[in-house]
Amino acid sequence: MTTAATLAPPVRPATKARSSLPWWAALLAGAAAFSGNGAATLNGDEIATISAASRSIGGLWELARHIDGHFLPYYLFMHVWSMAGTSELWLRLPSALAVAVAAGFLVDLGRRVHSTRAGLVGAAVFALLPSVSYYGAFARSYAFAAAAVVLSFWALHRAVERRDARGWVTYGIAVALVCCTHLFAVLTLPAHLALARRDVLARMLPALAVGGVPAAVLGLVGFGERHAISWIPQRGPEVLLKFPKMAAGTTVAGVLLFTVALAGAALLWPRARGWAAALLGWLVLPPVLLLAVSHLVTPVYVDRYLFVTAPALALLAGAAVAALPRFGTAAGVALALLVVGVSVPDHVAVREENGRFENIPWALRVIKAQRDDAIVYGQSQLRAGFEYYADSLMPVDVLKAGDAPAPDGFAYPERPDVAAALEGRDRVWVVWRGTKQEGLADGGLSRVAEVRRAGFEPAWAKHSADLPGLTVALFTR
Repeated sequence: MTTAATLAPPVRPATKARSSLPWWAALLAGAAAFSGNGAATLNGDEIATISAASRSIGGLWELARHIDGHFLPYYLFMHVWSMAGTSELWLRLPSALAVAVAAGFLVDLGRRVHSTRAGLVGAAVFALLPSVSYYGAFARSYAFAAAAVVLSFWALHRAVERRDARGWVTYGIAVALVCCTHLFAVLTLPAHLALARRDVLARMLPALAVGGVPAAVLGLVGFGERHAISWIPQRGPEVLLKFPKMAAGTTVAGVLLFTVALAGAALLWPRARGWAAALLGWLVLPPVLLLAVSHLVTPVYVDRYLFVTAPALALLAGAAVAALPRFGTAAGVALALLVVGVSVPDHVAVREENGRFENIPWALRVIKAQRDDAIVYGQSQLRAGFEYYADSLMPVDVLKAGDAPAPDGFAYPERPDVAAALEGRDRVWVVWRGTKQEGLADGGLSRVAEVRRAGFEPAWAKHSADLPGLTVALFTR
């Protein structure tokens, strides 16, 4: 008797192996990103994630009404995730998983746009970038944004090829995810318009419009809270020269990959002009548009907002390598090894204790507290990080006026009368974010000035290795 099983075509081993490639790429990228945890301690942004995630839903809403409103979707996710713990590894695991998702979809996107080899090389290069090791082990939403952007381009290709309603619904959902992960991830979406042919425009634009609703809402929220990023300086066009380093996380590999990526776009142009333009737009439009927003609205140019371009950098480099039919495999391996070889110091730096440039455990080791010593924080939100890492007797926090940060931000309520709080003390430790010069100079940090007016003078000060870093200073009467 003939059965359905006998009529079904056999599954070829090559097909099965090819279908498993995205999973292997995801595993490689996720492992590389998670290994970036190393000994690197949480920095202020990650401590802010803990602070936000530990609040009630009502507390999160109150926070979002005043600051970080565009991070609300991520904070809601971390609110649920952190119920299982707030260790460094656990808090950073979602970012590593997001990097894995990005790499998996990057393989299939490369296959769709050019070839399986292009996708594999692109995913491998992406996994081996120092920037991926950094943001893939960082308790913020930047890895989520990169994964959502890769998913949006993959969904766009699928929708254009399938031309059915289901594909465009998936694409609209992917666009919405981009908008929810990070506000400036939307700067990759104009590159989608390179695929806006006349026969797909009628379906693409509504999907973009509906998917972009979260961006409109969060954009209005962010505009109303722009005071929270008043610390960002205005940048000039010269900052674009640093973009390859930012995307890759290292200078030499960044410049090399950017050059190869441009070649990849040129080689892809004859066979897929629209996708060559889309991928190139994904790479170069976000920094240009971010700089434009900085000059037209308010300064917003921060390197980490552009991590979403790293997958495009890697995929275009993969397309360039795949265009070499005879030596493509060898060239892909050579490119991946070269990226690792020239970026070893950057990979090591990412995995050091000070890999996030705000080494609170180092500061705790520097503080040699005696009985009745006091501590004053130059920025009150530093208190959360010190309380997270403190495992021994700390100096008396004389200014602390509450156990929880303010409902509308991350700063803690403090006593205003520094002199009265320090009365009867002979030694006070002052800790601040920034260099020694920034805190000790005339007209520098206000808390330092208040400690001085209370009758104290600096005995010595130490600054951690990298900028902005932390400064620990001992003041005595």
